[in-house]
Amino acid sequence: MEIDPTTLEARSRHLLMTGLVVPRPIAWVSTVDADGAVNLAPYSFFALVSSAPPTVVVSVGNRAGREKDTLANVRATGELVVNVVSRELVEAMNASSVESAPDHDEYAFAGVTPAPSRVVRAPRVAEAHAHLEARVTRIVPVENDDGGVTNHVIFARVVHVQVDDALFTPPHRVDARGLDPVARLAGLGYAAMGDLFDLPRPEVPQAT
Repeated sequence: MEIDPTTLEARSRHLLMTGLVVPRPIAWVSTVDADGAVNLAPYSFFALVSSAPPTVVVSVGNRAGREKDTLANVRATGELVVNVVSRELVEAMNASSVESAPDHDEYAFAGVTPAPSRVVRAPRVAEAHAHLEARVTRIVPVENDDGGVTNHVIFARVVHVQVDDALFTPPHRVDARGLDPVARLAGLGYAAMGDLFDLPRPEVPQAT
């Protein structure tokens, strides 16, 4: 099948792309607005782009023609927290994705607990096993062919990391099995950790 994505309507194009770029890690993003009101929402257009400096990106789309609260909040405060979604938290994460007014309490609706962060103002999700506290370094709009903008990519530098002691071996090892992260597929699909394996990096044979 050969497909020109410009010929597809928006929903079909979205399902095609999210069905091929899989699995995607989920950034469960907590933010606050300028007045301190808290927001919590999941995003699967999320990636690590650098470890020096430690930098992540989260792409936030519009909803009903307007910018989402997450984007408005990071514009106002320049901070966010990425909470890692383990399998035991997938229902709570999904609940926090509900379409709601800015004053809706996603923490209460999802049944999770806000906990103070160490460096940024936005709270962590207390039940999550790991958190990346971050400060925004830039926000890049993504233009459609007609020049309209429906997504913004947030670049954020990680300034503090918290990992449950039981999952961390200094100086840098994280137990992936214990973390048990959930990934996003297309439509209503999610994926949990499957078989894990190591693969040594290849080396070019030395000439004799």
